[in-house]
Amino acid sequence: MADPVTALLRCAPPETAHRASIALVRLARPFLPAASADSPMLGISVLGLHFPNPVGLAAGYDKDGEVPDAMLKLGFGFAEVGTVTPRPQAGNPRPRLFRLREDRAVINRMGFNNAGQEALAMRLATRPRRGILGINIGANKDSRDRIADYRAGFERLAGLADYVTVNVSSPNTPGLRGLQNRDDLLTLLTALQQERARQETATPLLLKIAPDIDAGAMDDIAEVCLETGIDGLIVTNTTIARPKTLQSRFADEAGGLSGAPLFQPSTEVLKAMRTRLGTRLVLIGVGGIASGADAYAKIRAGASLVQLYTALAYEGPGLVARIKRELATLLARDGFQQLKDAVGVDVS
Repeated sequence: MADPVTALLRCAPPETAHRASIALVRLARPFLPAASADSPMLGISVLGLHFPNPVGLAAGYDKDGEVPDAMLKLGFGFAEVGTVTPRPQAGNPRPRLFRLREDRAVINRMGFNNAGQEALAMRLATRPRRGILGINIGANKDSRDRIADYRAGFERLAGLADYVTVNVSSPNTPGLRGLQNRDDLLTLLTALQQERARQETATPLLLKIAPDIDAGAMDDIAEVCLETGIDGLIVTNTTIARPKTLQSRFADEAGGLSGAPLFQPSTEVLKAMRTRLGTRLVLIGVGGIASGADAYAKIRAGASLVQLYTALAYEGPGLVARIKRELATLLARDGFQQLKDAVGVDVS
């Protein structure tokens, strides 16, 4: 059940509620108690980092890096900000965010609305490096050279991040998902690896992929990721599919669908990528997580870490602690002493 503040925010239009929640979290941050220590069994070391727990805040909530430390104080094991583009952009016309209450889902067509990478860099430059922060980078809608946009984002922001995510899977920037095809993806990731070498930085590089890909595309993505030597995959972004089970009157709105209906298809892609990649890349599972059981299913499907966002709009910040409690109980029930021992056990 949602807390009273979350219930009140749900009475406001979705984008208004989102901005109000950011403002409330920012104001409350000085008064938030530090999250209680996590169970040692939930800790995991991947990407050259130690995560106190595997539950992360997905990109999309805090696009401009306004409240990552407050979200960490609420109990997240890591927080990812963005998607941020080289130049500021307003995004798509409103309305562009829709609650599908009956389906425990959201459709968004925000369009990478953000204040630009320079504003984000200036804000994060004064941030004490406490807690794990990821930065999700994208390309401007009107860019003539999207690969150059990603390279510029990595160049400017890698030194401020614990990892960088390359978002080529949003359905709300026309043509962006085309960068997932083999040749373009190889060019993009090669360019970013060259930039990483030029900077002589070890900042981990991850790729966020769509759920709307077939087996051939999965083969290509896996091969390119291994060939270029990136560190991990975030599986998955929102979907353009519209399951017949959707009941909301907003079901036919254009944009990316997230929340409960995304859980099964995103988990299937996660398993498929684990089958292709084994343990050679770190996988982060995203899509429809609203309980400890959901997080556990992603972990058993191959995810070392998980992320959520949509469920927060329905359940509120108390969801994070509940997921961690439930996850620890499930691990203990099945005889796992450490989280890492459960990763991928359902994938043959």
